[in-house]
This record gives sequence, C-alpha cells and structure tokens, in this order.
Amino acid sequence: MLSRPINLAIVDDHVLFRKTLKAFLSDQENINVTVQATDIFDLMNKLRAASIDVLLMDIFLPELNGSEALNLIRTEHPTLKILVLSMSSDMNLISDLLDAGIHGYISKADEPEELLQAIRAVADNRIYRNRIFTEALYWNKQNNIKNHVGKSDVTLSDREKKLLQLIWEEKSNKEIADELFLGVRSVEKIRQDMKEKIGVRSTVGLLKYAISRKIIAVGLRKTGTIQ
Repeated sequence: MLSRPINLAIVDDHVLFRKTLKAFLSDQENINVTVQATDIFDLMNKLRAASIDVLLMDIFLPELNGSEALNLIRTEHPTLKILVLSMSSDMNLISDLLDAGIHGYISKADEPEELLQAIRAVADNRIYRNRIFTEALYWNKQNNIKNHVGKSDVTLSDREKKLLQLIWEEKSNKEIADELFLGVRSVEKIRQDMKEKIGVRSTVGLLKYAISRKIIAVGLRKTGTIQ
C-alpha cells in the first residue's frame, strides 16, 4: 500500500459537494487536497503552480464536456492520473473516457471507502477496475459501437498476448516480468510497443482491444486494480 502523502486536485462546480468532499478526504491519512477548482479553466491555472498526484473530476462541468476537458488537461499534463467521480451511468460516455486514458470511474452513489480505495490505487499508478469500469470495457464488444478501436490487421506474438492476459489478471509489472522471464523495463517496453502497434493511448485501450479480439479470457470480476 502507498505510504507517501497523496496530493489531490478536485474539480466540481457544485460548491457544497466539493467542500464536503474536501473535508472528508482531508481527514484521511496521507491524503492532502491541495487544489480545488470550479471549472476546467480554473483547474488548469491552478495546476501550473501545484504538484498533483491524482485529479478527481466530474465530467459535467461548465464550458467543456468530459472528453473535451480531458483532452485539454492532457495537452499540458499528459501523465496526470485522473479519476472520474460522477453520477452518469452512460456506457457510451464512460467508454469514451476510457479511450481518453482515465485511471478509474467512481459513481457519486458509491461508498466513501470505495473512493478511498480508488484514490490510493490510482496514486500507486494502477488502473482501478470496479464493476462499472469493467462493464465499460465490454461496451465496445457487446454493442459494437466503436469498431475503429485498434487496427484490425495487427498480429500479436504469443508473448504479447500472454502479457495482455496477465495485465487483465491484475499482475504487477514485477510479477509479469517474473512470469515471462524478462526484466521490468522489458515489460514496460513491450507494453508501450503494443500501444503504438495497435494504435491506442493507454493500458485501458490495450484491454479494450484484447477483449474485442477475444485475446484474453475475461469475465466480470470483483473490484480490483490494474497496474
């Protein structure tokens, strides 16, 4: 478990909710809410002067929608870990957010303990995979609405396919390296090479591609994390 302090930013235009959330999170061990913002432009200004580990954001913000806001954030902060906190259960929308590279999606109706678990997982550079996140991964396959994900003519090696399966099984880079008899850096390079080969931007994109091509053995599983 991550022991160092986690610096959070929160962007939500509902003042009461945002301040209540800040008060709750500030009472937790090793969590500091260092940035609060009412909209994406306010957030962008404040991020330039702050060091943030995780961004908590709603997807319904003034001025820009969720995908537009994420794209703007990524232009200046391409490695920022983003956890979406929203009431929406629109699978099409959530699937688009996964393509944009979010690290997790929490409903505002979830228990506070799940939010804390998600924050700590994301801060530890893991993708937080709860039920709604997993269902969104299946959305492309079940509804066939994003046939453009990845390249249809990509050929993956047995080692690459095995790596995808191990990612789905929530193995760490070290565990994957041990199982494939590789170094951790080699695992990271293979993962990056696959992203470029398939044409996706994130580990989530790799998983969506693997599900759509039936490369990995999947099933709706309990809440977990993907490194």
